[in-house]
Order: sequence, then C-alpha cells, then structure tokens
Amino acid sequence: MKITDISTHRIRLSAEAWFHPRPIPPGHVPYWEFPLTTLHTDDGIEGYTMDYGPLGQGRASAYAVHDVYYHELVGKDPLNHEAIWQSMRSKQRHLYNLREAIWGNLDVALWDIKGKAAGMSIAKLLGQYRDKVPTYATCPPQTILTVDEVEQEVRQKIGQGFRGIKLQLSGGSALDIPRLRKAREVAGDGFPLMLDSSAVLTFEDALRIGYELDALRYEWFEEPFPDAHLVLLKKLSQAIRTPVLAAETVGLFELPHYMTEGAIDLIRADVHHKSGVTGLMKAMGMCEMMGYGLEIHTAGAPLLDVANLHVGCATKLSRFLESHHPMFRFGLKTDPLEIREDGCQHCPTGPGLGVDLDWDWLDNHTVDVIRGCEY
Repeated sequence: MKITDISTHRIRLSAEAWFHPRPIPPGHVPYWEFPLTTLHTDDGIEGYTMDYGPLGQGRASAYAVHDVYYHELVGKDPLNHEAIWQSMRSKQRHLYNLREAIWGNLDVALWDIKGKAAGMSIAKLLGQYRDKVPTYATCPPQTILTVDEVEQEVRQKIGQGFRGIKLQLSGGSALDIPRLRKAREVAGDGFPLMLDSSAVLTFEDALRIGYELDALRYEWFEEPFPDAHLVLLKKLSQAIRTPVLAAETVGLFELPHYMTEGAIDLIRADVHHKSGVTGLMKAMGMCEMMGYGLEIHTAGAPLLDVANLHVGCATKLSRFLESHHPMFRFGLKTDPLEIREDGCQHCPTGPGLGVDLDWDWLDNHTVDVIRGCEY
C-alpha cells in the first residue's frame, strides 16, 4: 500500500460558542479553523486526522501539512508507521519555527489507515487494556468567573454524570481560593476535583493555593507555572501534598528530564503534544518504566480526542480522560466522546479511529480544500 495524495479541509467555526453568553473579547479571532486532513492510498483506504486552531493558527497549520510534510508521506507505505515517524522526527531537527504537533497529527492518520487495513480498532492494534475510561469535565475559565458560577457549573457537571471536575482558574490566590472552596462544598468530600492554573502563577501564589488544595483534597494541581520552569515545579512538588501535574507543552524528547529530576508528580500528554499515537505510546512506556502516572490531556479537536480515547483504552496509567467545551465535538455522526450513563467514554470498536464523519456538516463548514503540493 502507498500514500498517493493528501487533502485538507479547512473547517471554520465561529468563536461565539466558546465565549457564550459573553461577547468575543477584543484581541481574539472571530473564527476558529480546524484542519481536517485526509491521507489517500492506492488501496482506497483513507486515514483522517485534525489539528487544533482556536488561536488563529488553523489556516497556517493546514498549509504546513502540505508544504512541509507532503513529500515525507506521498509514496510511503502507511503501515510502516515507525519508519515514517522516525523520518519526521529527523526532519523536525531543523523545523525551528514549527513544533512537532503537526507531525503527531499525521501519525494519527497513519494509525487510522493501519486499523482500517487490519479491520481492527486502534486500541485493539495497541493491545487493548480496557474498553472505557472514566471522564472528567473541564470548566472553561469564562464559565466560572464568580463563586456563584462555580456552584452552577459544578452542579451541572455532576448532574451530567461526569466522574470528576477540573476548574481552570488563573486569577491568583485571592480570587481563586474562594472558588476552590465553593467547588469542594458543592461536590462534597471524595468527589474528584482538579485545578489547572494555565501557567500564570508566581511561586508564592502557587504555594498558597497548593496548601489550600492539600486541605481541600484536590486530585492534582496542573501547570501552575510554565513547563520550562523546572526548578519552580520541583520546589512546589516538594512543598505540597497535592500531586503537581505538568509537562503538557514539553516535547517527547524533553520529557525524561521531568522524571529523572523529580520535578513533578504526574505527566501530562496527548497525541497532539507528544507526537501522535506512536509518540504517546512511547511516553506511556517511559512513564510505566519510571513509575509515573500519565494523565491524557484533551487535544481540542474531535478526531485527535478519539485517538486519545483509543490510547487511553490501551493503558492503565491514565485514571481519566478529559472532556472540554462541547464545541470541540463536531463533525461526527456518532460521538464516542459523549459520556455514557457510567460517566465514561467508551472506545469505538470499528476499524481505525472507528468513527463516521458527517460529511454534510463538514462540507457546510468548509471554507477551502487544499490538495497536493504546489512544488
């Protein structure tokens, strides 16, 4: 089998759904683009993948797939995913202005083809461990500005059946501690709660919040500082009982330093940030050998999150999967990312990613289709 061509649909959504019921703030792009890339083969099997685009980068990454990676893929056997992955890893050495996420997205499409060729789901190809994963809801920051909004969101998410709730708060200790307390009051003792501070805190503020999380028995304290601040992460993880979760933005080959240095307690990873299904499985193996847990992060694009679900069902390391804003679930005829009555996402059993794309919806939201390569 050979890859014969690449095409990418630029799927455009209004940003209004993200900021609702408030207006889109100044400085934010009015539309988000999610590139939907198809790898075509001479056997007629097609592999699908997507990219993330809420910061205006979707159009650029769509063209990067064709300009940068077309010749790395066309003519190659998509079943040889490791050879292609290593080739793209070598190419990444001089892609100074691009991270490895696009390469990771393309790896997802290779696994979709492999599963379809074998008549097996990606999870089954990986050596399936389970068929479902408990799922927590992430409350986007614009929905929990006040203590009252925290109460409303927590009650709603519990009512929807989620097995945990993560708050995204980055206002600092004075603003965030009352909201953290309210969430625990509403959720009750023992219900899993998490905090993500989106890398904006000072060490002193993070310490104050960390002590509060200890008292409130939160599951983890996510990204209090930028991942590059290894020393601060290590100081904080040594000072508080709540596990510090980080390394979301760290490339696969920098990840070992966070474990060997004892800088954090839990690893964050997904197919987008850790170089595809192939890379995420390498990260899983690394963590298992080192005795670390790895929590799978949402990739903010439906096909990538379906890939995350397959990997989550091929490991025991990740306690949860993450469910973010419902606007990130689109273009699928059936939605495995929707939680069931048991509070879990259930792995698709069809070949490859195991989902059917809703091409009527996707075509109605396509602003352009990129085909082949101009040179």
